[in-house]
Amino acid sequence: MLFFVAQNAPNSDWEKKVTEYFKEKLKENNATNWVPSLNDVPVHYLKPNSLVKFRCMVQDMFDPEFYMGVYETVDPNTNARVLHFGKYRDVAECGPQQEIDLNSSQTVTSERQTFYCVPVPGESAWVKEAYISASQARVSPSTSYTPSRHKRSYEEDEDMDLHPSKQKEQHMGSGGDIHGCVEAKRLETEASAGHHVISPNCSPPLDLNFPLPGEKGPACLVKIYESWESFKVNDVLEVFGVLSVDPVLSIVNSEERDSSSLDPMECMDTMEEQRVHSPPASLVPRIHVILAQKLQHINPLLPACLNEEESKTFVSNFMSELSPVRAELLGFLTHALLGDSLAAEYLILHLISTVYGRRDVLPLGKFTVNLSGCPRSSAFSEHLYRLIQQLVPASYHLRMSIESMNHSRFIPHKDYAANRLVSGLLQLASHTSLVIDETQLEQGQLDTAGVHNVTALGNLITWQKVDYDFNYHRMEFPCNINVLITSEGRSLLPSDCQVHLQPQIIPPNMEEYMSSLLTAVLPSVLNKFRIYLSLLRLLDYSISDEVTKAVEEDFVEMRKNNPESVTADDLHKMLLVARWVWCSCHPSGLPSQLQLQPALALQL
Repeated sequence: MLFFVAQNAPNSDWEKKVTEYFKEKLKENNATNWVPSLNDVPVHYLKPNSLVKFRCMVQDMFDPEFYMGVYETVDPNTNARVLHFGKYRDVAECGPQQEIDLNSSQTVTSERQTFYCVPVPGESAWVKEAYISASQARVSPSTSYTPSRHKRSYEEDEDMDLHPSKQKEQHMGSGGDIHGCVEAKRLETEASAGHHVISPNCSPPLDLNFPLPGEKGPACLVKIYESWESFKVNDVLEVFGVLSVDPVLSIVNSEERDSSSLDPMECMDTMEEQRVHSPPASLVPRIHVILAQKLQHINPLLPACLNEEESKTFVSNFMSELSPVRAELLGFLTHALLGDSLAAEYLILHLISTVYGRRDVLPLGKFTVNLSGCPRSSAFSEHLYRLIQQLVPASYHLRMSIESMNHSRFIPHKDYAANRLVSGLLQLASHTSLVIDETQLEQGQLDTAGVHNVTALGNLITWQKVDYDFNYHRMEFPCNINVLITSEGRSLLPSDCQVHLQPQIIPPNMEEYMSSLLTAVLPSVLNKFRIYLSLLRLLDYSISDEVTKAVEEDFVEMRKNNPESVTADDLHKMLLVARWVWCSCHPSGLPSQLQLQPALALQL
C-alpha cells in the first residue's frame, strides 16, 4: 500500500525519488508483469491504494484540477499538528480526532491533469490473452470494500475465462461474494449493450463513452502530475499508479448533486458536468499516475520499445527469417482470398503500411486497398475480417448500410453541457485496421447525418484525419488508420488501389473453409505472422537513390508508351508500392535493382 505522510517541513525531493524508485524497480526482471492490470483483473480483486497498471487510450482530457499538495491537520484536544502530503490521493487523510486546518500557512495548492481513458478500441482477443498469460500478478478479492464491490461494472466471467488455470483456481478458492459477482455481471451486460451503466448514485444512465459498440472493460480517470502536455487525445498509454476507489467519492458526489438540485438557478449548468467528471469510483476508478509512457504498439509478442539495445537482438534475429515468414503468410492469405495470390500480395502491403510522414496536408505511406469482386451471398467479407482480426492487434469491422450510415455516430463531438468529448466510431488508436464492408449496401436515401458520415470516411481515407465537431467549429485530429474496403463492384469510397478478386476456388461452405485455415496454422507460425505485420510497420526504412531512380525510369518508359493515361499520381503510387514491397521483403531479400512485378504495375 502506498501512502505518504510528512512530519516535518515538505521537501520536493521526495517526489522525484518516488518516480525514480519505481522507474528503476519496474526495469528489474520483468517486474511490470507482477503489477496487476486493470485490463485483466476486476477492481474488487485489487487493494485500494495499491500499485496497478492500465493499458489505455486517452479518450478525453478534462480541465486541470487543484488539490492540496500539502496540508496540516490539528487535534482540537491536544493542539498537536501533523503535516500530510496530498499527492496520489483523492481524499485527504484525517484521523478521527483530527481536523484539517484550512488556514494553515503550511498549505500548498498543487495542480494535476485528468484524462478520461478507455481500453484500446477494437483490441484483439489474442492480444488480451497474451497479456494475461504473461502476467505474474497474484490477486484475491479485496475485503476492505465490501459495499462498493456490488457496483462493479467489469467483465468477471469473461475475464476469468481468459485467466490461466492457476489464476482461476486462486480466484475460485478466495471465497468471493456471489451476490457481488452477479451484480457485476448484470452491470457489465448493460454496459456492453449500450455503454450505459445504471449507478445507484446516478438516476440517468452512466455512459462510459467507449468509441466502439460492444466494448468491455474499465474506463478510468487517470490523474497525471507532471509532463501532461506531452500527451494528447487518442494516444495509447501504459500507466503505473495508485488505485483509488474510495467509496467516499461516490457519497460526496451524490451529496453534491443532491444539494445542487436545491438551487437550480445556481448549479443547473454544472449538474451534468459533475455527473460525468465525478462518476462513482466503483464504476470508473481513479489512477494517480507515478509513471506513464506512450506505447509504440500494443503487440505483446514484440518488445515494448524497439529503440532499446536489448530489443535490437530480437529484431535482428527475426529479420534473418523474414523471407520464409513472408512466404508462409503469402500462402495463408492466398488461401484466405480463394486462391488469388496477387490480391494476397496487395493485402500484405496494405497490412504493413503506415503513415510515416506528412507533406503539407498529404499523408505519406497510407495504402488503402479496395478489394472488389467479393462474393456477397457467402458472407466472405465477414470471414475475411475474422482472419485479419487474428493477425493485427486492433481492428474494427464497419458494415456499411443505409441504416448504419444514417444512425451511427462516426465523428466525436463536444458536449458543452457535460464539458466532455462524446466519442464516435472513428475515434481509434493509431495502427487500427478498419475493414469497411460495402457488400451489404443496398439502395436507399442518405439523410444529413449519413452524408456527413460518408464524408468523414472519405476524409479519413484520403487525408488520414477526422474532423471532430465542436459545434461552432471543427478541429482536425490526424490519425493513422489502415482502411481495407470490401465490395462487389468499385467502392463508393476513395482508395489508393483497387484489386478485383479473382477466385480460383469456390468453397461450398465458406465458414468451414475459413475456420479450417486458422486451425491448420500452428500457433507458433501464427505468432510469427503477427510479429511480421507489427514489426514492419514500426521499423525505419529509407529507399536508396538507386531504387528511386529505377522506379522513375520505369515511369518514363510507361509515359512513352501511354502518355495520356499515366499521370504523376501513378508515379506516387508506384513509389508507394515500391516502398512497401521493399519493406515486406527486406533489402537482403531483394535484388539490387528493384523490379516491380508487371502485374503490380498494371493494377495501378
